[in-house]
Amino acid sequence: MTREGAVRDAPAPSSRPGRRPATPDGTRGRVDVRAWAGGIRFSAFTVIMLGLVVLAVFTLVPTVGTYLGQRQQIAALTHSVQVTEADVAALQQQKDRWNDPAYVTSQARERLYYVRPGEVVYLVDNDLPATAIPQEQSAVSAQVQETRTDWMAQLVRSIAGAGLAQTATVTPTDPAG
Repeated sequence: MTREGAVRDAPAPSSRPGRRPATPDGTRGRVDVRAWAGGIRFSAFTVIMLGLVVLAVFTLVPTVGTYLGQRQQIAALTHSVQVTEADVAALQQQKDRWNDPAYVTSQARERLYYVRPGEVVYLVDNDLPATAIPQEQSAVSAQVQETRTDWMAQLVRSIAGAGLAQTATVTPTDPAG
């Protein structure tokens, strides 16, 4: 057969791309799966290699899982060490502060109310209940506003009211009666 004859005997390509040529029985593009699967032949080498691949998968999957779990534990412990080192640094800084006499003096004055000889201390006790303190503060105005009450008259009324108040007398009650 010459080259020209081989070209003439070859099936003509389809005019549409992606279309399969017709099979000898006239069906277009259908593949018999049973015939295809039946045409696959396994050699002993192929079976041994597939067995080794399956064995490797069963051997390596638990090992990889253990490896990943240990990597997570290492990351968590590394983070824990960093947090602990930060805490140690903060405690060391606090310890260094307590070595400063000025800091010790300020803490004694603030926490224990210690004073130096000759100093006068005024202790202001905030005895308002928590319900009497407003939760929200009103906004501070940028404009100057005039007060609507006469504070001087209120002061005089307060002093006069305190001076004229009657003292309460306590009468003992009889527990038997």
